Amino acid sequence: MSGTCKTFGFVLTCYILIPTVACQLFTPVVFGMGAAGAASIVWRVYKYYYECCSSKWIAFNSTGLNVDLKQRLFGQHVASRVVLNAMKGFMNNNNNKKPLVLSLHGLTGTGKNFVSQLIAENIYKKGMDSSFIHQFVATVHFPHKSKINTYKSQLQRWIKGNVTNCPQSMFIFDEMDKMHPGLIDTIKPYVDYYKEIDGVSFNQAIFIFLSNAGGEMITEVVLDFRRSGKDRADITLKDLEKALSLSIFNNKESGFWHTSLIDKNLVDFFIPFLPLEYQHVVQCGMAEMATKGLKPNHTLADLVAKDMIYFPKSEKIFSSKGCKSISSKLDFYRDHA
Repeated sequence: MSGTCKTFGFVLTCYILIPTVACQLFTPVVFGMGAAGAASIVWRVYKYYYECCSSKWIAFNSTGLNVDLKQRLFGQHVASRVVLNAMKGFMNNNNNKKPLVLSLHGLTGTGKNFVSQLIAENIYKKGMDSSFIHQFVATVHFPHKSKINTYKSQLQRWIKGNVTNCPQSMFIFDEMDKMHPGLIDTIKPYVDYYKEIDGVSFNQAIFIFLSNAGGEMITEVVLDFRRSGKDRADITLKDLEKALSLSIFNNKESGFWHTSLIDKNLVDFFIPFLPLEYQHVVQCGMAEMATKGLKPNHTLADLVAKDMIYFPKSEKIFSSKGCKSISSKLDFYRDHA
């Protein structure tokens, strides 16, 4: 708990700020003339400038997410459909029995991080800059296997503290394929079917896992569809989800190896991101131009797409980097055109 005093004109305002419920327990105690009026003004100013865990700052925009997924994400009809339905179902339910847990899988550059960004932008007014979004990168935040027990206790404290502060917190775990096996199991109590743990409910929180693990298996399914004459658009979640969860669970190099989160069915959706083809890379190039405020130039986008490396070697169907290097390649070709 911390006490702070500030002067507004001739009025000395002191307030007590308890971090766990900052906005709710911001209590002005005003000494001087016009105390009630001054307190009201200070409170309104505080709420205007300081991000609070309230509907002013946190509100789900399902229409916005739907539009973003359709217009800004390319080649991911399965992921788009599952993400939108999962988010709508969770955010529109006032009596969730557990937090929402999504696990996004696919090769690099297929849109996993981008989708987590779109979700954030359509829930939090400040998007990824919100103080209620907490992102962990395995190789940055948990680099040493010898410190796994320390990481476990730190992670538990961090999650509990932040959900206490704001029940509608979001936690994003990137590079799950590089996380030390066993570490993620420490969050199991917080994603399980509990009404409360030590007086704290976690059932409005969102947990998103991002991983390259399973990308090869997803690619094989897409190739099988293509080689058998089936349309890519006919691929559904059922074609991938079970095999995806099993491959991740049994991958000794993955942070999900034999994890209780999978064993106890606590991951709500395993969401596959399909490998991107040439036309999708072109679409990424056009979208990136719009983001940079450039005039649409299909010839330039086509040039960038042709410069990407495609696989398998014999067929050259999928971009090895997805759309990951589109921005830098676009800058290069634009400057050297």
